[in-house]
Amino acid sequence: MLQAPPAEPGMREDEIDTPALVIDLDAFEHNLDTMAALLAPTGAKLRAHTKTHKSPVIAKLQVARGAVGQCVQKVAEAEVLAWGGIQDVLVTNQIVSPRKLARLAALARIADVGLCADDEAQVVMAEQAAEAAGIRLKMLVEIDVGMARGGIEHGPPAVALAERIARSPHLIFGGLQAYYGTAQHIRAPAARAEAAQQAVTRTRRTIEQLKQRGLDCAIVGGGGTGTFQHEAASGVYTEIQGGSYVFMDVDYAKNEDGPPFRQSLFVATTVMSRAGQGIAVVDCGHKGVAVDCGMPGVWQRPGLRFAGASDEHGKIVVEDGATPALGERLRLVPGHCDPTVDRYDWYVGVRKGRVECLWPVAARGGMA
Repeated sequence: MLQAPPAEPGMREDEIDTPALVIDLDAFEHNLDTMAALLAPTGAKLRAHTKTHKSPVIAKLQVARGAVGQCVQKVAEAEVLAWGGIQDVLVTNQIVSPRKLARLAALARIADVGLCADDEAQVVMAEQAAEAAGIRLKMLVEIDVGMARGGIEHGPPAVALAERIARSPHLIFGGLQAYYGTAQHIRAPAARAEAAQQAVTRTRRTIEQLKQRGLDCAIVGGGGTGTFQHEAASGVYTEIQGGSYVFMDVDYAKNEDGPPFRQSLFVATTVMSRAGQGIAVVDCGHKGVAVDCGMPGVWQRPGLRFAGASDEHGKIVVEDGATPALGERLRLVPGHCDPTVDRYDWYVGVRKGRVECLWPVAARGGMA
């Protein structure tokens, strides 16, 4: 059920009902502008990842700053974006459900949409859906550049699959998907750069072999918030698929060099109990903040540590200083921004202590 908004424009930040998903608009806009400025001289374009923000509003702000479109993981996310007016959407995943493929083919009537394959059987399924809809679907070959998740082997196997797509009267060969997700969180800069270079090398070799077979790659996509500068500077990647850069989180802050982005996403929470000595209990637990990448941080309160979560409660340990007062508001920094966003129906945009806007998390829960 869609929840009522936790705030109204014009109210003070300390009047927001908690827990609530809060965007610091100044930091958020800094991140949008910084990514656009860093990519501008490279020639690579941003295809921002919707799995982070799940919002056509934010997608449009990214497009306004030069993004070519958005990428998503799920057809449901693609639908929300296309219905919201985003004209270029790539599903960076394989789709094997006939029903989902039919939905994607229907979207191709109102937007430029595409998907990925790493097996010929997926190609057959996609061309059947495209033929039934009377359209042509764009399909990229996903190659494994080091992540060992999805992706066909780079080089000749990838070329053979691309040729199969190109032969289909119902599909369009769109290029390569070459994403190395785990590289984003390698802490040491040199080791992260080495992993990114591995992805660049494997991708470049595959492109060269495709050219030998007469196939060009309109799209070569990959990269992310942790490595985008390497892929963008390579001359190989045409699109960068950064997502978390708009918000940031505790996990990205652990990278030793620190990304050039500000923390803009917070979960506002309220101290509801302080019965224990040196302990404060807040109204945000597992249901309010993701802990898959570790506990959240407490923003600008170094003496406080978020020590644990139950369903609806968070335990704050006071390591230095005074215990927060009953009713005191705290900002939590999510350990992982993406799944935290998916817990909420609304963003509350704040600036200088006041609520400026409310945006729906329109693709929340879009798992299908």
